[in-house]
Amino acid sequence: MKLVNFYGSEGVQAGLVRDGGIEDLSASNLWQGPAPVALSDISALAGKLRAPASRLVPIKSLRLAPVVVTPEKIICVGLNYRRHAIEANMPIPTTPVIFGKFANSLSASGERIALPTVDVEYDYEAELGLVIGREARDVSVDRALDFVAGYCCANDLSARSAQLATSQWMIGKMLDGFLPLGPYLVTTDDIPDPQALRVLCQVNGEVRQLSWTSDMIFSVAEIVAFLSRYATLKPGDVISTGTPEGVQMGQKTPVWLKPGDEVAVDITGLGVLTNTLTTEEARS
Repeated sequence: MKLVNFYGSEGVQAGLVRDGGIEDLSASNLWQGPAPVALSDISALAGKLRAPASRLVPIKSLRLAPVVVTPEKIICVGLNYRRHAIEANMPIPTTPVIFGKFANSLSASGERIALPTVDVEYDYEAELGLVIGREARDVSVDRALDFVAGYCCANDLSARSAQLATSQWMIGKMLDGFLPLGPYLVTTDDIPDPQALRVLCQVNGEVRQLSWTSDMIFSVAEIVAFLSRYATLKPGDVISTGTPEGVQMGQKTPVWLKPGDEVAVDITGLGVLTNTLTTEEARS
């Protein structure tokens, strides 16, 4: 299934991508509120689906919300692609590099994202995002994927000057809207192997990143298992699994993101996450 969140008359509502459109699950009396993330709720919804859908609306007619709106945790992985670590002139990690973002960083596909004046070195990071579907504590690598609800495109936008000013990266990662997720959450039954996905990032139509999740240093399963040893993962928790080579950080002549740029993240089977960058004044 492909699930979306969108802003409706009663706040964030859930939709299902089917037959080239979106079925409003609230209008169909199939689900109320934001899209389900718990595996038990997703399974229950799948059992209720009717064919054909009662009514479809074009996705372009909706204002999308992030695929998860109230995660308890947003966990990011740094330096998780071999060629990215090499281009950054950093050693290949022997343990996952972990940092976090907050809910203020969430944004949706189609949303305009402001670039504050506190920095000028703004960068993109196309990433495979995942959402936890049931509570996971100290799970094995072999079972780790059983705790994943689904996958989505993510863009770990970064303010590089702030990020690299200290040994802690978070100040350059926690800006408002700097983790767009979407356009939809694809459940795991549609993504049998998360290590066989193409990751593409384009800026204004120009290819900047092109790689495969097979280049990850730590697989999705290894990341979930590793994190679950330290903290209990809950349904709705978001994990962004790292970016491949091609970011501007480390380039001899970096071309930083600027207002007016359109950034598109396209991952196999997950749709295209698109955002336009703007100034704070234009956004307000």
